[in-house]
Amino acid sequence: MTKLKDKKPSKIAELKAMSPKDRKRAIGDLLMNNAMFIIIAIAVIGIWIAEPTFLSIPSIVNIINLTAAKLPIALGVGGCIILAGTDISAGRVVGLSACIAAGLQLTTNKLFPGLGVMPVPVAILAVLVTGACVGFVNGFFMAKFKLHPFIVTLSTQLIVYGIILIYMQLGTNSGQTLSGMSEAYRNFVTGKLFTVGNTAVPRYVLYSAIIAVVVWVIWNKTTFGKNMYAVGSNEDAANVSGVNVVKTIIMVFMLAGMLYGLTGFMDAARIASVNANTGLNYESDAIAACVIGGISFVGGIGKVSGAIIGVLLLQLIFVGLNYLSVDQNLLYIVKGVIILVACSIDMRKYLVRK
Repeated sequence: MTKLKDKKPSKIAELKAMSPKDRKRAIGDLLMNNAMFIIIAIAVIGIWIAEPTFLSIPSIVNIINLTAAKLPIALGVGGCIILAGTDISAGRVVGLSACIAAGLQLTTNKLFPGLGVMPVPVAILAVLVTGACVGFVNGFFMAKFKLHPFIVTLSTQLIVYGIILIYMQLGTNSGQTLSGMSEAYRNFVTGKLFTVGNTAVPRYVLYSAIIAVVVWVIWNKTTFGKNMYAVGSNEDAANVSGVNVVKTIIMVFMLAGMLYGLTGFMDAARIASVNANTGLNYESDAIAACVIGGISFVGGIGKVSGAIIGVLLLQLIFVGLNYLSVDQNLLYIVKGVIILVACSIDMRKYLVRK
């Protein structure tokens, strides 16, 4: 008779086997490590009690739609954070990509008079190239000159914003909001995928799901993904192990830039109008979502599933606060508190492990 392997004891069994002092410490650590999830869960339940329609079918579908819209940028920023860095230029790259996509899809084009509506694949290619170029600049200066990610991405944030302002002045547009995009483009992004009750789920939800799967494969099943985690965990050790650190950093930021580009492509059609402030502060939402989802600023730690959960929880909070008619200005305070608390919890985990 084959001897069965001993089953790993459950957490409850482990707690029972501990001394009272150790049990108390373990429970405290468990609560502290999951404090952000507990706080958000309590907040969601509280909002639901105060406003029962918050978790109605239309509201849930709306939350899923918003999650899908914000997920690509969060995945891009997540890769940068896994490298123990960040990217505060992300929102502006989204804005530039949205402007470019819209500019190629205007039925009456004031930016490029005489240019007709371009095929949708051309707009997709344009935003991918735009994002990849900005990502290359970010990665190159970090990897080659050992500059801090904050300094590099602050610089590119300003550069990209300047490019947006110049772009919006082209032709006879004079900085005006871009609107009146082609029906084919808008339908490609926001056309109905299927209906839940009386609420439509747009096509970009499917696109975001595909993007998440592709990023998961890249992070988990490719040599590049393994190198990304290795560099994030310990750059010097990765270099000694034969990892091309410079190439890895550049590729991570180029992939991030392409994801920002896709976010901008979807946003232009989703919102149906684009101006110089499109994408403003998107990076703060993305960073907050990543740290909520367990993507650690200490580097080398993070999952695609964590980014998805983080974006979803963040949208739950924001939609819930809107249901309670909370002042929109207060949302900035909420975002700041979430980032501060989540990063503090993350650093505590790191110090405990260390």
